[in-house]
Amino acid sequence: MTSTATLHRGRLSSRLIVVSLGVPAAPLALFLLSLLVTGGETNLQVIITLGSLFLTCLVVGGFGLARLLTTRYHLTGEGLELSSGLLFRSRHAVPPARVRSVEVTANPLQRLLGLTTLRIDTGGQGGGGLKLDGLTSADAAELRRRILQWRETGHALSVTEDAGLICELDRSWLRYAPLTVWGVGGVLAAVGSVYRTLHEMKIDPLELGAVQDLVRRFGSVPLWYGLLLATLALIALGAACSTLTFIENWSGYELRRADGGVLRVRRGLLATRSVSMEESRLRGVELVEPIPLRWAGGAKLNAVTSGLGNRDENRNRRALTPPVPRAEALRVAGQVLTEEGLLNRAGLTPHPRAARRRRINRALIAAVLVAAALAGLGLWLGQAFVTAGWITGVLLAPILTVFACDAHRTLGHGLRGHHLAMAYGTFARRTVVLRRDGIIGWTVTRSPFQRRTGLLTLGATTAAGDGVYKVRDVSVDQGLELAEAAAPRLLAPFVERVASNSPGRRRRAGAR
Repeated sequence: MTSTATLHRGRLSSRLIVVSLGVPAAPLALFLLSLLVTGGETNLQVIITLGSLFLTCLVVGGFGLARLLTTRYHLTGEGLELSSGLLFRSRHAVPPARVRSVEVTANPLQRLLGLTTLRIDTGGQGGGGLKLDGLTSADAAELRRRILQWRETGHALSVTEDAGLICELDRSWLRYAPLTVWGVGGVLAAVGSVYRTLHEMKIDPLELGAVQDLVRRFGSVPLWYGLLLATLALIALGAACSTLTFIENWSGYELRRADGGVLRVRRGLLATRSVSMEESRLRGVELVEPIPLRWAGGAKLNAVTSGLGNRDENRNRRALTPPVPRAEALRVAGQVLTEEGLLNRAGLTPHPRAARRRRINRALIAAVLVAAALAGLGLWLGQAFVTAGWITGVLLAPILTVFACDAHRTLGHGLRGHHLAMAYGTFARRTVVLRRDGIIGWTVTRSPFQRRTGLLTLGATTAAGDGVYKVRDVSVDQGLELAEAAAPRLLAPFVERVASNSPGRRRRAGAR
């Protein structure tokens, strides 16, 4: 019989009062910033917008105070129970068998006050689970230890973490920080957000003093020179943004193997995060090498695992390493999988030449479409765009062809012991190894072009990571034989063997 005695109980920290009272400070700071940008001028639209935001923040702060006063949790032998609510009381319970992962995070304000947020994920369709927002760091660490032990044994006993350090931050890895396109995207998103906010406040960004000063300085330069300067400035700002993001996300990084078969990733400078991954739910790893990072000899390593929430949450939590030297990523993969050499592409079975022709054809079509689009603009904007169109097409065709050939050279697959390995991609080269016992199904897709060239795409379905990992553009024989060897009996009911009429030719497998 399971005991129902309370093994651990608690409530949110009283420091949450400071957080709730600090919420209305945001619109006040925005109002002061708007006065600074506009030189002290304001209008009714600005006052109404910021006043509405201030009232909204007051309501949010009030809900925060109510949550502090009414939230209680306790851990028993039957589950974790959480009760909250002032007017409408709610009670939630999670049994041990449904706990998939426990994550601890802290934003800058929480870190300043010594608070954290603990989330228990249950693997529901909508990312279900419980969240305790406003625990002290010590209470959150203690509760997480008790939950993990309670999940394993049914008894909420305090346990200590093993010091099995697998990897920790090396400052030299900072050289990889600028080698990502996300910084450029972040700069563009920030500019767009500022423009939209100012537009909603009836402020024309083009009339601001700083913008007018830039127009006076560079308004007379040639268009191509202005575009070049803007591009270089965007790249520089993007690199700076990527570097700052790397510092924020990965400061204090360490990957450890803790008690109970758990991999634990800790990272973050202002907003800290601690993610726990059960090794029993680990189905493989993924090595990612985007072009700038690959040219610098770097790579990133992700876990292919379940229990990290829905697909979007899984993508945010699955990282095992920051951008690191490729050799270091391979070493960490060997430590995590307890087997070396699984991610080496040497020895993988190459894919047919038809796969290369398919990629080259797509590259040429893309070059023609880009050139045609620019030439089409020339019908309205002048002959210069027509000239730019055919020049772009002539330059783009060989460049994309080189990338297409590289994409074909990357393609490969093979069986390595208890794992299925696959490689694909050129702009972001990916090498994935999956545990064969974690494959729960196969998907076989064939486009009209693949059917004409005797190719197919084989998808290994698993209850982890992205859900499906594809072996792209293999021959029919290669794909079906791989599926049969990797996970016997899964595809067998849908495959029939067709004997060849040609003497000496082996039997051919076909999908029914």
